[in-house]
Amino acid sequence: MRVVITGAFGFLGRGLTGALLRTRTFRGAPITRLVLADRVVQPDSPAATDPLVDIVHGDLIERLDGVFAEPVDVLFHLAAAVSAECEADFDLGMRTNVDTTRTLLEAARAQSAVGGPTPRVVFASSLAVYGSSPELPLPPVVSETSLTMPRSSYGTQKLLCEQLIADYTRRGFLDGRVARLMTVAVRPGRPNAAASGFLSGIVREPLAGVPATCPVRPDLHVALASPRRTVRGILRIAEAERGVGPGRLEGPLPVNLPALTVSVAEMLATLRQVAGEAVAGLVTVTPDPAVEAIVGSWPAVFDSGRAAALGLEPDPSFLSIVQDYLADHPDAVARRTDSG
Repeated sequence: MRVVITGAFGFLGRGLTGALLRTRTFRGAPITRLVLADRVVQPDSPAATDPLVDIVHGDLIERLDGVFAEPVDVLFHLAAAVSAECEADFDLGMRTNVDTTRTLLEAARAQSAVGGPTPRVVFASSLAVYGSSPELPLPPVVSETSLTMPRSSYGTQKLLCEQLIADYTRRGFLDGRVARLMTVAVRPGRPNAAASGFLSGIVREPLAGVPATCPVRPDLHVALASPRRTVRGILRIAEAERGVGPGRLEGPLPVNLPALTVSVAEMLATLRQVAGEAVAGLVTVTPDPAVEAIVGSWPAVFDSGRAAALGLEPDPSFLSIVQDYLADHPDAVARRTDSG
């Protein structure tokens, strides 16, 4: 059982790696090799030094020979350029998100074509495949059958990849599964270039004693999922048997991971509840029309019936998300305490 994670040293990649290393199995079968592929690696991390792990270091599109040096049974494709990056640099987004994914799918196809195992490819897509415009507004509640009309290059690129994976699966080249991720918060570490990155920043930075800017109006509603629930959802979609009925992955549609719908104002109120007025006061609301145009076009309320059939549920509250963050990243609390 050879399992590959692309983008393995990114935020979600680290979480997924940790989950697999804790069990050292996939669907009950022992993992013989866990391949961590990324253009930036952390060679001293516990995962990198685990005897089960191999590392493929470099630009993914140029290192697929290393990824497929031996047969791949399961591949989690998390590597991507994020939303604001793709708006700022169209060519970067197309190369990283579309060209790399297609090249990866071709490598998976080539493996099965010569009699190797048909790889199970799990793709991390995004709620950004949806979009709203005055001419074509989204329905009040969005499901996998709702029309996808992305309003960003990132969302368009994710949708293109979804369609490629669906067709490669239809043709029997691979077994593709698409998990549409909600905005994941609270992300630890440094801010990234995602348009939605502020949804973590307005909690993470104040807890560390650092000012933060909220670039959208507080009454904006968003769809969130904690890191824990997101990793759990990706794994569940990967491991599910195909078929009809509870616990099975039915049909070719993607799966929208469960969402907690919350307003930005409610997020700030939770920060105030947890950390006090002085910490919440470190957030300044300064609307940025470019950011609000992207994030505001995404749906906030989802019908998560497909995810529920797999046993997946949304986070119960934003308070629980913040409490998870504090439990998983106690150093962030220490920095806040030290800052007074």
